[in-house]
Amino acid sequence: MEHGIKPSYPRIKILEYLITKRSHPTVDEIYSNLVKEIPTLSKTTVYNTLNLLISANIVRVVASEENETRYDADVTSHGHFKCEKCGAIYDFRIDVGALKTDDLKNFKIKEKNVYYRGICEECLDNIENKI
Repeated sequence: MEHGIKPSYPRIKILEYLITKRSHPTVDEIYSNLVKEIPTLSKTTVYNTLNLLISANIVRVVASEENETRYDADVTSHGHFKCEKCGAIYDFRIDVGALKTDDLKNFKIKEKNVYYRGICEECLDNIENKI
């Protein structure tokens, strides 16, 4: 790993999981999927690793209004859409820098998040097929 982070097997596996799964998992999802492969893994290790990756700008927290924290290995400028039916979170490209913030000109913006909620295409198709 770069960014001055000492690589360890759990750290590498957690980052690989985030990169390959792309499902914006929670700590519980990461833990339950990796503990079979890494029996010594603890939730504390998952939390600590995620915090380390966040501080190195390798991973980011997905903004959500629910009481759940999800993680994303894609730190490029993009938004998120959460389906209210199936719970899936989708990435979509957006020019976050182009968002108008004129009303905040005397503020220091540290982060911009775009988060939509609704019903995804697949769930809409399922609803239409049941009618």
